[in-house]
Amino acid sequence: MTEDDRIRDLLLTTRRIAVVGASNRPERASHGVLGFLLARGYDAVPVNPTLAGQDIHGRKVLPGLDQAGPLDMVDVFRRSAEAGAVMDEAVRLGAKSVWLQLGVVDEAAAARAREAGVAVVMDRCPVIEWRRLGLPDQLAH
Repeated sequence: MTEDDRIRDLLLTTRRIAVVGASNRPERASHGVLGFLLARGYDAVPVNPTLAGQDIHGRKVLPGLDQAGPLDMVDVFRRSAEAGAVMDEAVRLGAKSVWLQLGVVDEAAAARAREAGVAVVMDRCPVIEWRRLGLPDQLAH
C-alpha cells in the first residue's frame, strides 16, 4: 500500500476526530481545519483546556482527550516538543490514528504509537491531503 493509499484510507474510514489545540481565532490553522472536517461530515470535537466550555464552529470545546472519546483520530496542533505526550495519551485512550500537523514531528512517539498498532501521519495537513487526493465533498456514511 502506498503512502497516498494509506492516507486516503485513513481519511475515508475515520469518523470521530479530536482536534487538539483547536483555536477560536479564525486566522489560526486549527480553526480552519476543524471547520473543514465538520463540513466534510466528520464528528470532530475541539480540545483545548484554555477554551473548555466555549463553542468553536458550534461544537463545545472539551478540556482534554479523555472527555473526547471514543476516538478514531487525534489531530494534533501542538509543538513537536509537546506532541509526544498527546500521542501517548491518544494511544492510551484507544485512538486508531494520530495525525501531526505541518511542521510537527516526533519520531520516538510515532514509533511507540505504531508499535501499539496506531496509524501515524506526521508533518501533513488533512485539508491539504484531502484536496491533493481529490476526495469527495462529503464522507460516505
